[in-house]
Amino acid sequence: MTWDETYAEGHFGPATGRLLITNLRGAVTGRLGDPLREVETILVENGHILEMGAAADADADVTIDAHGAVALPGLFDTHTHFAIGDFNPKQNTVGFIESYMHGGVTSMMSAGEVHFPGRPMDRDGVKAVAVAANRSFTLNRPGGVRIHGGSLMTGPYMEESDYAELARQGIWLMKVGFGGFRVPKDAVPHVRWAQEAGFVVMSHSGGASSVPGVAPITVDDLLAMSPDIAGHINGGTTSLPEDEVKLLVTDSTAALQLVQAGNLSASLNIQRMAAENDALDRVILGSDTPSGTGVMPMAIIKTIAELSSIGGMAPTDVIAYATGNAARVLRRDEGILEEQRPADLLLVQEPVGGPAAHPIQALGRGDITGIAGVVINGQIRALRSRNSPAPVREVKVSPHC
Repeated sequence: MTWDETYAEGHFGPATGRLLITNLRGAVTGRLGDPLREVETILVENGHILEMGAAADADADVTIDAHGAVALPGLFDTHTHFAIGDFNPKQNTVGFIESYMHGGVTSMMSAGEVHFPGRPMDRDGVKAVAVAANRSFTLNRPGGVRIHGGSLMTGPYMEESDYAELARQGIWLMKVGFGGFRVPKDAVPHVRWAQEAGFVVMSHSGGASSVPGVAPITVDDLLAMSPDIAGHINGGTTSLPEDEVKLLVTDSTAALQLVQAGNLSASLNIQRMAAENDALDRVILGSDTPSGTGVMPMAIIKTIAELSSIGGMAPTDVIAYATGNAARVLRRDEGILEEQRPADLLLVQEPVGGPAAHPIQALGRGDITGIAGVVINGQIRALRSRNSPAPVREVKVSPHC
C-alpha cells in the first residue's frame, strides 16, 4: 500500500455498510475477451463487491433498483492534466474532475502537473510539487474520484537517490518529456532508476506539445527508454508515423495509450496493429485533457464508442482498455467487476431516442450510453449523469439518496 492509500484509509474511512444493486441486465467484467456476464444483482459490503449473481433477497442499508441497467467497471482516464485542486489553469477550468465523474470516470491518473502555475524546473522544486500534489489529491477528491496525482516531472537535475526517497514519500508515478533533457535519450538512466524504485513511468511521445520547450519523442527514443506507458501514441495532438508505431507494438512491452485528444485515424490503425500482434491487452485509454483540445467529461466513453463502432471491436473488449487493462498497468485492484474487488462501477442504459435496445449495442453502433448511476468505493456518487445522454430508464434508490 502506498502512503496515499494508507493515509486515505484513515482520513476518509472505508465505505461501510451494505449496498445492494438489483434488476441488472448483466455486467461487463472489464477483462479482455470476457462476454457480458449474466448478473442480476451485485452485493457490496464495506466498499468491496461481496457477491455477484442471480436475484437475491439480501439485507442492505441502501438498495438500487437498476431497472435493467448494465453494470460496467468504473472507467480510468490514464492521461489527465491536473494542476492543483479541481482547477486547471490551461483552460481556466474549475470543477472538471467532478464533471468527468459524471462521464463515468472513477479513477484519474496524472500525466504530470505540467500546468501547475509557475511550474519549477529544479531538483527541489519538482520533488516538492510531486509530493504536494500527491498529498493534496489524497485529501481532496472531487466527486469521490480516485485521483492518482503527483506524477514526478523528472529532468537532468534529478539524482538516483531521489527516486527511492520519493518512493518512500508515496510517489509512484513519473512523466518523461517535460523536464529539460537536452535529448530524450538522456532520460534513459532516470527511467531505470525510477522503475527500480517502483515507479510507473509514462513518456510523452509523438510531436511537440503545446507546452514551450518540449521536443518530439520518437519511437527510437521510446524503445531506448522502455517506459511502462507510451503516452498518447495516437497523437497529443500529432501522431507518430505508422511504421514507427508498428515497431512500438512489436518490439516493446509498453502500454499503448490512445487518447481522445489525439488522431482518431491513428487510434484505429493502432488498434488494428495491436489485434494483429496479440497486443490488445496493452491498449489503455486517456483523455489528454484539459488541454488545448478543451475539457471533455465524456472523453473516455466517447473513445470506447468510436473504437467499437468504427474499429469493429466488441464493445466489451474496448471497455476493458479503460478498465481491466488500465488497472493492471497501474497495479490497481479497481477496474474488474468480481467478488472481493473494490466496488467502483457504472450503471448504464441505452440512450433515449436511439435505435439500440441494449447499452452495449448502443456503444457498438457509436452511441454514448446513458449513465444512470456512478458508484465509487461502494458509495453512490451520482445518479442520472448531467453529461451523458438521458438513459431510457432511471435507477431508483431506497432509502432515498
